[in-house]
Amino acid sequence: MTLFLLASACLLVVTLGYASVCASSPFGNCRKCRGFGYAMKTDRKGRPKRGKHCRRCDGLGKRIRTGRHLYNLWLHLYRAGTDTPARQHPARKG
Repeated sequence: MTLFLLASACLLVVTLGYASVCASSPFGNCRKCRGFGYAMKTDRKGRPKRGKHCRRCDGLGKRIRTGRHLYNLWLHLYRAGTDTPARQHPARKG
């Protein structure tokens, strides 16, 4: 039983840690260009030089985190489902 409690506690800590990272910094570095906005290439002498524009992040170097993206989808779905129409004033019936 203690192994189960330890595993669930570790899972809870990891989940809350990732949720706090998504809340404090919703954008992370692009995994393809590593935050540069373009690919790094090397010339024939081995020196680094600027490569092509990154298509994944559109040259910004930042992408939205997966957890933040899922939260945004849930929030839009929740707000669309609980949208109530405006009530009429009781004196203006008709």
